[in-house]
Amino acid sequence: MSHGWFHTTKRIGPISEPEMLLRIDRGKISPETLVQSSKTRQRWVPMSTIEPAMRRWKASHPNEAGDAAHGQAS
Repeated sequence: MSHGWFHTTKRIGPISEPEMLLRIDRGKISPETLVQSSKTRQRWVPMSTIEPAMRRWKASHPNEAGDAAHGQAS
């Protein structure tokens, strides 16, 4: 892992899908993290732009996801 030019965004890559999911579950990757893989055509993209990764992150971090459905349970 390394930091961006301004030390505000983590970068992880190249990374395999199983490794990415494991790191999401462990809380090592957040939506702001830049990731690189063959599926992103070796480009650095925010994890938040990858729909399957965000679904996994929201399931793993329900308190941080800000899902309105969780806040309205009664």
